[in-house]
Amino acid sequence: MLVNFTNKDAWCRWLLLGGISAVMAGCASYDGRSKPAAVPEFRPGLPVGYLSPKALPNSLALLPSYPAAGSAAFALDEEISRRSFALRDTPRWSLAKSDADLSFPHAAGTFSCALNAPVTEVDTPYLYLLLRRTMTDVGLSTYAAKDHYQRTRPFVVNKEPLCFPADKAQLEKDGSYPSGHTAAGWGWALILSEISPEQTDAILARGQTFGESRNACNAHWHSDVVQARLIAAGTVARLHADPAFRADLEAAKAELIAVRNKGLKPTRDCSAEASALAVQPSLAQ
Repeated sequence: MLVNFTNKDAWCRWLLLGGISAVMAGCASYDGRSKPAAVPEFRPGLPVGYLSPKALPNSLALLPSYPAAGSAAFALDEEISRRSFALRDTPRWSLAKSDADLSFPHAAGTFSCALNAPVTEVDTPYLYLLLRRTMTDVGLSTYAAKDHYQRTRPFVVNKEPLCFPADKAQLEKDGSYPSGHTAAGWGWALILSEISPEQTDAILARGQTFGESRNACNAHWHSDVVQARLIAAGTVARLHADPAFRADLEAAKAELIAVRNKGLKPTRDCSAEASALAVQPSLAQ
């Protein structure tokens, strides 16, 4: 099952806007235990983030409107969208389909090859929870702009296939600008670069291609992906002011050192991932 950040029902709105900072204040932080404390979910499969709704960056205030039809920027959006069609049924298409799945435990392995280490609930429970909670923070930070602009997605315009057709009906109702998936991937890349600075280049490169998978999937325009990285960076910067986030970040660093000392290997097929990315390293080039 693919997990998207669509957040329309009244119950979720009530939880998100009703003030959950008091709940979050008591959530997991590192105190030497082998596992973090349980964190409540505001929706099945999605734990509360570290930030209250009011603390999230305002994407509507921070981002310009999406490129208008007839503009040079939209011409670039269309050109990159056309380039993506050639990736259909290639290994890069398959990787983009994998990147579209934000459910856990699958998504935890996204950066396993870049880190050269496993990321699992068993081996790295603090890091695993850190990824889940920050996905909520970074993903929700895109929604002020998403809900306002309600930009039509490229597959609706160009009538070309999605890499995950089962989600077509849901995505048709969810604004395209900016990309929530890209924001999650870039936010993770920034956080993991801090946790494992010696792998910075590999981690950031994977974060970039994770966002470009949204172009490869025909789910987002190029400008959706580019602007999502700005919102992700702002959210990660804000997260550093949160004590619980900082504590979990330090715990995750210690976990990664421990798994490396044990010689544990990545959970993904890194040769296959490298081959997929070699098909077309960057759609924007």
